[in-house]
Amino acid sequence: MNSTKATTIALLLLASLVSEGQTAAPQEGPVITLNQAIDRARANEPAFAAAVAASRVAGLEKSIARAGLLPTATYHNQYLYTQPNGATNAAGSTGTQAAPKFIANNAVREYASQGIVTETIGMQGFNAVSLASAQAAVAQAEMEVARRGLVATVVSLYYGVSSSHARWTVAQRAASEAADFTKQTTQREAAREAAHADVVKAKLQQQQRDRDLADATLAYNKAKLELGVLLNPDPRSPYEVVLSADPPALAPRTEIEAAAAKLNPELQSALAQLKASNLSVTAARAAYLPDLALNYTYGIDAEQFAANGPQGVRNLGYSASATLDIPVWNWLSTAHKVKQSEIQRDAAKVALTATQRRLIAQLEESYAEAAAAQAQLASLEESVQTAAESLRLTRMRYTSGESTVLEVVDAQNSLTTAEVARADGTMRYQTALAQLQLLTGTI
Repeated sequence: MNSTKATTIALLLLASLVSEGQTAAPQEGPVITLNQAIDRARANEPAFAAAVAASRVAGLEKSIARAGLLPTATYHNQYLYTQPNGATNAAGSTGTQAAPKFIANNAVREYASQGIVTETIGMQGFNAVSLASAQAAVAQAEMEVARRGLVATVVSLYYGVSSSHARWTVAQRAASEAADFTKQTTQREAAREAAHADVVKAKLQQQQRDRDLADATLAYNKAKLELGVLLNPDPRSPYEVVLSADPPALAPRTEIEAAAAKLNPELQSALAQLKASNLSVTAARAAYLPDLALNYTYGIDAEQFAANGPQGVRNLGYSASATLDIPVWNWLSTAHKVKQSEIQRDAAKVALTATQRRLIAQLEESYAEAAAAQAQLASLEESVQTAAESLRLTRMRYTSGESTVLEVVDAQNSLTTAEVARADGTMRYQTALAQLQLLTGTI
């Protein structure tokens, strides 16, 4: 089952629960770290498995190309029978023999049992090894690109679950606060210290917070299902995610740029593609050069399947040959193949420069995003503390009859807004850091 189909099934299951009015509370389960989530996804994602298979196949192609430079040995055995034409000849080692009808054959019966060693020396063979090595590097780089793409997906889903959990926690606290305030207004109304309008306003606030909690629970469950598709055989299996409450500081720009230049997978893939394209040009031009083929054969090729023939003839023997094939004319097919490879090389150059420009832009954007998010973390935390203190003081003033219910509700909303903003700001910073790690090849 592929990931898209599994995601669809999981979301349909969730939708069926919602349609029945059953927004289940999140279930607790084992804690899964980000690295564990990435490892599980690597084992379950079919696209990444295909990239790994392609890389391994390319590595074997490299070994095959190397084997092409070495001599090959074959043990050749053959029996050949030819219909005689009724005459005799003296061509064989037996003095006279029945002449075969086919003049290309040596005798009516011919036995061959030979060890054959063949070696071909040419520029194309040596270049094939270099080209296979370059293509293996391309496949390795493409596998790394696929791995980083999978990591980016897992990081996005993982942080999405964490963000949904943070919002769910805020919604829980806000609903509890609203319920407590409703209880307080009800008690004050019973003691004739507050008007019924205060109770109505508090209940409206509580109802809204209950709806917000139901929505946050639904969003949290949905986020866990989407990530669960990559983690577990059953995406509904309970689990928890955990992120550091104190994210690491942003590294200097020069350090990040240096790491990206060395480890960025898209850049490494583009460089490998260009190297392979250059070797393809060399391979095409090698067709202009001659190939030298060497052959050595040892064994028998005689009318008898024996080491010694009649009349003291020795059937065992050897032969050797050297062949030099010089290309002369092939209707410009070699020239056209060279042109094809040069066109592909030029396209690879364009792709490399485009990748470099895109990397520069992505680094600038991600670094600016991380710096801005980091600068706002302290302010967001201070806003939460201020809003919490404001709510505490407003509740105290309401208890003593010095503030109105509207002021309490406004303070509650301000605290909820500040907590959601803090959760979003923290997630924004961690996501920007993860994007920089992806660009620099450190995750």
